[in-house]
Amino acid sequence: MTEQRAVDPDALKMFSFGVFSKLEGAVTAGMIHLGDRLGLYEVMASSVEGDSSETLASKAGLHERWVREWLHNQVAARIVTCADLSAEHPIYHLSPEGVAVLATPSHPAYGMGMFHRLPQTMAALEHMPEAFRTGVGHDYDSHGPEGAVGIERSFEPWNQNFLIPIVLPALQGVADKLKAGALVADIGCGSGGAALLMGKTFPLSNIEGFDISQFALERAEERKAESGINNVSFFDPRDHAIADDHRYDLICTFDCIHDMTQPTAMMKTIRQALKDDGTWLLVDIKAQESLELNVSKNPMASLLYGISVLSCMSSAMSEPNGEGLGTLGLSAAKAESMALEAGFTKFRKLDVDHSVNAFYEVRL
Repeated sequence: MTEQRAVDPDALKMFSFGVFSKLEGAVTAGMIHLGDRLGLYEVMASSVEGDSSETLASKAGLHERWVREWLHNQVAARIVTCADLSAEHPIYHLSPEGVAVLATPSHPAYGMGMFHRLPQTMAALEHMPEAFRTGVGHDYDSHGPEGAVGIERSFEPWNQNFLIPIVLPALQGVADKLKAGALVADIGCGSGGAALLMGKTFPLSNIEGFDISQFALERAEERKAESGINNVSFFDPRDHAIADDHRYDLICTFDCIHDMTQPTAMMKTIRQALKDDGTWLLVDIKAQESLELNVSKNPMASLLYGISVLSCMSSAMSEPNGEGLGTLGLSAAKAESMALEAGFTKFRKLDVDHSVNAFYEVRL
């Protein structure tokens, strides 16, 4: 039996620092959630000259002492900038990059979605011990309505900027079909952003959105009513099954296959639903072929594996015998293999640049 080495004092300090830096990140993430929820970033983004804690609190209608402590966290975390921390009344700024990420929902780099749903995501920790014992996780509705809004805020900024001008034209012949009038299924449509965008852009086409999240579907119906778009419909596939008669010209799955309990069966459903000359736009998280590659090539691997436990894999294991792909479970090779087994014959990675997602054109 190998004798365990003694604790190295220097290594112990570095290990402790590494562990508590993760706690710092978690706590600061909570502060980012608060900044977003209280509108503090939005106020700061509108102030070219910057704000003291007093002026920021006044503009936001908040108590100065609380705002001051929040600002101290933000400047220590290097999220907010301050030219002179020694001043009696320091002036704080958001950089242009900070404005884009924290306070501009229309910018493709906007990043508040995951922070919006942070309390719901972390609340899942209460259920995790049971899930680890039983093997059964929890679906997205366990995160409540704010979970659906958080997903919406996470992915729509990029989609609103690039889906129509970049992604759809990259698919062979799809843009022309949509302009002429096509039938589209958006499976895992969430709160309907992509479906409504396609419906608005291509008024001669009909878009059917499918999701099992009641909170997401309720939000989608609200947004549809607000938009006045009448060529988009939303369904729960358990009540209104996805047609299996090869009727769809285009089927989209945005960031959802890895969340499904039965992705293999879903790919077969998509195969039966798609016309012989139809296209499946498969969008999913960039993943490598192994743990070693994910850890060595993705600096956010620990975040993604953790989110998988709390959200993605939990959803994929929310029924007994769920396949449990998880956040980093659908690499390009895995996706292609599953698609070919489902009856598809063509699989092509699109040349679309995205920080998180990979885009594939799948055809019969």
